[in-house]
Amino acid sequence: MADVDTPEIATVRAFLTALEEFDLDTAIGLGDEDMVYHNVSLPAARGIGAVEKTLRAMTRYGTGFRAELVNIAGNGPVVLTERMDTLIVGRWESRFWVCGTFEVREGRIQLWRDYFDWANVAGASLAGAMRAIAGSLRGAAR
Repeated sequence: MADVDTPEIATVRAFLTALEEFDLDTAIGLGDEDMVYHNVSLPAARGIGAVEKTLRAMTRYGTGFRAELVNIAGNGPVVLTERMDTLIVGRWESRFWVCGTFEVREGRIQLWRDYFDWANVAGASLAGAMRAIAGSLRGAAR
């Protein structure tokens, strides 16, 4: 069977690509007015205005973002993603596993819920800090 994206999967791919490009206008344009963004264990952003505020804060402090899709699957309006996300701030990078659930109706994302392991994020963040410090020290030694 050939891999063919459903319209819902295409919407999620476009959304993640827009986030990688820091094209928040496109990303927000793919969200429903009542969109909910929830990083599980943190408070949810409810409504497109709150989601936009959260995303704009992330781009204000971050200098890059990558969402490497490992797996993506759709069942009607529900799209599941398994990803390796990378957050970048200057020389610091943190790459960690994320599982995301998206609900897409009529081309708009109504729900975006991400699950991740805090220990994995903390370890990746520490490793990123060590690489950034080592890179700075190498640069200073030249």
